[in-house]
Amino acid sequence: MRNFLMRNVRQAFLLALIIGGFTFTGNAQNEYMDPANRKLQETYNGGDFYPVKHYQQNTRKKRPKNVILMIGDGMGLAHAYAGLTANGGHLFLENFKSIGFSKTYSSDNYVTDSAAGGTALACGEKTYNGAIGMNPQKEPIVNIRELAEKKGLQTGLVSTSAITHATPASFIAHQPSRNMYEAIAADFINSGIDVFIGGGVDHFEKRKDGRNLSEELRKDGYQVLYNMDDITGVTSGKLAGLTAPVHNPAEPERGDMLVQSTKTALNILTKNKKGYFIMVEGSQIDWGGHANKTPYVVEEMLDFDKAIGAALDYAARDGETLIIVTADHETGGMSINEGDMSTGKVVGEYTTGHHTGIMVPVYAFGPGAERFTGIMENTDIQKKIKDLLDL
Repeated sequence: MRNFLMRNVRQAFLLALIIGGFTFTGNAQNEYMDPANRKLQETYNGGDFYPVKHYQQNTRKKRPKNVILMIGDGMGLAHAYAGLTANGGHLFLENFKSIGFSKTYSSDNYVTDSAAGGTALACGEKTYNGAIGMNPQKEPIVNIRELAEKKGLQTGLVSTSAITHATPASFIAHQPSRNMYEAIAADFINSGIDVFIGGGVDHFEKRKDGRNLSEELRKDGYQVLYNMDDITGVTSGKLAGLTAPVHNPAEPERGDMLVQSTKTALNILTKNKKGYFIMVEGSQIDWGGHANKTPYVVEEMLDFDKAIGAALDYAARDGETLIIVTADHETGGMSINEGDMSTGKVVGEYTTGHHTGIMVPVYAFGPGAERFTGIMENTDIQKKIKDLLDL
């Protein structure tokens, strides 16, 4: 009875907001955060299972030559277990034997946003919600990708959101607000990054200042391409893959874009003898959590896990690559109250349409993986990578 009453109260509250004309001032980049889209409980009824391969971790090397940091935006334990259930009880994540937890609070809030969370992972310092590569005093902080560039490693970013969105932006830009999308896009110029693939064409080409950043990138030697057929054909050189005006569609509409983008980026970066650093983001796990849509969460989680599988294939073969899989925060306060491993059915329920403050998982595979066990600050992840790569 208590749960029934609480659900009615929540639904009445949301209805009152809508009828009362409550509006959101954020732009279209953040429409997925609108609580009016929430549902307190939804069911994923199951789908096709994909095979999960098991990889042996090479333990001969103590330090990695390459690092692949994979961020499932909004991914908590429930999101991961929802994906595992939906795929008949197995994920590529099961290959990761070194497992820890990360504390995600920001400098000004118990519950972080993706900007502060991304900056902590990229720069190793906690900052205020909304900051991109800036400390609480609004001073730029060097990020791990920039440090890798200075040492001669090649670098890349891949995202299913706009490449200018908070998490990927934290690895490229230094801006006081995550909403400064055109300024963030401008930070790609002269950044030294070798490969980036994601949405956000409009922030590069339809700008208030009249600049066409895509033309500037071409002059700097980048292949600027707009569809996955062209992007996946690139095997060398600098690549800017801009796949949507702003954000890419949800899965399954966008297909295997994340897997193909990950493979393409790794094919290019592995040619560098000094090594590489890449961040790959499964952006829309978070959006499914915001909307409290279990099918959305599950489909995005499975898509992210397939990209993890692609990364594992590289890491297991060369024995010199460390993969870290984590999240910037948990979204939705998701729990799983019913499921079926044999059919893939998942019944998810949620406590909020926003982020929560709970710890998120950290998984590691490859040389140095043992350093990512136990409970740690989110800022420790950057520091551990920095130390392992001797940056």
